[in-house]
Amino acid sequence: MDKIIIHGQKRLSGIVPVSGAKNSALTLLPCALLTDEPLTLRNLPRLADIDSFQHLMNQFGVSTTIAGSRPEDFGRVMTLAATRLTSTTAPYELVRKMRASILVLGPLLARAGEATVSLPGGCAIGNRPIDLHLKALEAFGATIELAAGYVRAIAPDGGLPGGRYTFPVVSVGATENALMAAVLVKGTCVLHNAAREPEIVDLCNLLVAMGAQIEGIGTSDLTIHGVDRLHGATYMVMPDRIEAGSYACAAAITGGEVELKGARIEDMEATVQALRDAGVQVEATATGIKVAADGPLRPVTLSTAPYPGFATDMQAQLMAMLCRAEGTSVLTETIFENRYMHVPELNRMGAKISAQGRTAVVQGVPKLTGAEVMATDLRASMSLIIAGLAAEGETQVSRIYHLDRGYERLEEKLALMGADIERVGSD
Repeated sequence: MDKIIIHGQKRLSGIVPVSGAKNSALTLLPCALLTDEPLTLRNLPRLADIDSFQHLMNQFGVSTTIAGSRPEDFGRVMTLAATRLTSTTAPYELVRKMRASILVLGPLLARAGEATVSLPGGCAIGNRPIDLHLKALEAFGATIELAAGYVRAIAPDGGLPGGRYTFPVVSVGATENALMAAVLVKGTCVLHNAAREPEIVDLCNLLVAMGAQIEGIGTSDLTIHGVDRLHGATYMVMPDRIEAGSYACAAAITGGEVELKGARIEDMEATVQALRDAGVQVEATATGIKVAADGPLRPVTLSTAPYPGFATDMQAQLMAMLCRAEGTSVLTETIFENRYMHVPELNRMGAKISAQGRTAVVQGVPKLTGAEVMATDLRASMSLIIAGLAAEGETQVSRIYHLDRGYERLEEKLALMGADIERVGSD
């Protein structure tokens, strides 16, 4: 199994390209199930999760082709054609690899009138039930059955009639599934307290480009008027705001200055504010975002929250950066109940972090020291990389298959900025 070795205390500088957003791409791919015409996605990141989702789409009879892509390039162009669905079942052996697989439930139900999907897997960061996905589909007229680890959703003869659903709590995945199911209903669907993340907006924009009728895009109240059919489209995946924020933290902890090419500052307002509160300079440029840290980092107190709040997917990376702040930071995790598994590993590197329940107290330290550490989930993995970039000596990060799920060619991008980092095969 591969691991990453970092020799730290190298100041990051230069320009790094930001890839297409993983969390958006995994939502846009299943949209191909909604039409018999080709869907072409540009700026698709090269990630293990994308490859897994491609294999899942092939399971339904969807053809996938990659055009104009060289191995040395970041990003890919993929065309998906679901001319005829040969299956409406997503088996356990494919779904177990990632939680995003549940997002085929809505579009399969809308297009074929039925779907059978294994309960999903993914990072072990706490309980993430899919009950809100199912309740929204039931509100639109679906019948839901649970048996032997599978969800089976069935539409009435003639298709889903539509309906109204209010999410009791904000759920990104449930909003996405509901949107994809709603676009082909016979009537109208209304979603209240829907998620507003930029990735949701990206999904809505693609669906509209395919012929969907959606009102309220970017707000928590969405009205979807069903159409008889959707057509194909060519669409550019939005830049990854979490990747951009991660590299911003990496630049800051090393006292660096980098430009995140392609990043959109309007998608990252909470992250940008947290960085500025910590004393990091962040400004938009003509081609992305410039991040610079030329002084001591300041402590920060914040809580994760649904968009437009501070993203849970940025909590671990910010925590790693704050390990070198001059003072005590307090972070509260409100989204997932088990997202501090990186804390013991950061402490192995000399950090002083205490976590109790959903709150972590980070006492800044004068230095971090390289160590052998183990990644536990995707964003936790990146926090260890960030700490390693600032640490004295050598840091070895194992179980980096987590990183390959969400960061396109991480070590190559960090090397572009001057990091001493390499991937090696373990014994």
